[in-house]
Amino acid sequence: MALNLIAFLQHWDPYPFILLNLVLSFQAAYASPIIMMSQNRQSDRDRQQAQHDYETNLAAKEEIEALMKHLSGLEAQKITSSWNG
Repeated sequence: MALNLIAFLQHWDPYPFILLNLVLSFQAAYASPIIMMSQNRQSDRDRQQAQHDYETNLAAKEEIEALMKHLSGLEAQKITSSWNG
């Protein structure tokens, strides 16, 4: 573009830069599907990671609930033994 602007004899792409605009439009036309495919793949990976995180959190929740029931049982046993003791 700089050479075209400073060309003394002949400008092969005059000021509105139609050729440059055509080249950039072509580049956008072939790059956009590639970018969209990449984003779709990334969203699939994100969805799988979120599902894995959900399953991990669900298992942790169940384990914490089991521990809480066990502690509650121990506390109840301690209270009944202190009443009987």
